[in-house]
Amino acid sequence: MIQYSGVNHLAMATGNMDDTIRFWRDLLGMRMVAGMGQPGYRHYFFEISDRDMIAFFEWPGIVPSPEKEHGRPVSGPFMFDHVSFGVKNDDNLWALKDRLTATGIWVSEVIDHGFIHSIYTFDPNGIPIEFSRPVDNLDPRSTPFMADRDPVKTALEGSEPQYEKWPVVARPTPKEERTVYPGAGSELFHGKKKE
Repeated sequence: MIQYSGVNHLAMATGNMDDTIRFWRDLLGMRMVAGMGQPGYRHYFFEISDRDMIAFFEWPGIVPSPEKEHGRPVSGPFMFDHVSFGVKNDDNLWALKDRLTATGIWVSEVIDHGFIHSIYTFDPNGIPIEFSRPVDNLDPRSTPFMADRDPVKTALEGSEPQYEKWPVVARPTPKEERTVYPGAGSELFHGKKKE
């Protein structure tokens, strides 16, 4: 039985790594735990939880997609690269590779990225999927590293959030003013209001 450990990382794209670091590290408070790059691209990772990360590729010419309502179909520019699911060990990674191969679904060779070993495939909808196994004793969340040969200026400030880069909250919302509005799916857990 394959044991999944969570989402290893979500990989997105950006045309401006400085603004991306400011938002994910300094505004949202996700530590920047890894940065890799070479001429023509960068790849930086931010810690979501003790098991989950989100990563961004920076490529020349990327333009932000227009904002759209969540869940609405879109055509044209996009911002999603692939989703990576973590697995516990190499046995699980190879078991997945063998299962995908047995079905005739395309799957890559096992790739060594230094701190993870990965395979790549596509789901029936064409969604690009990666399965990743962390390399022993090379977890960037415990020991952040920067391997980008030419990191952006903001990355040189370090991996820890720098909240002072954003305006301070002048008036936190008092508890008595906090309203949570029902959204799509809330009726599944809370039932529908009687009219």
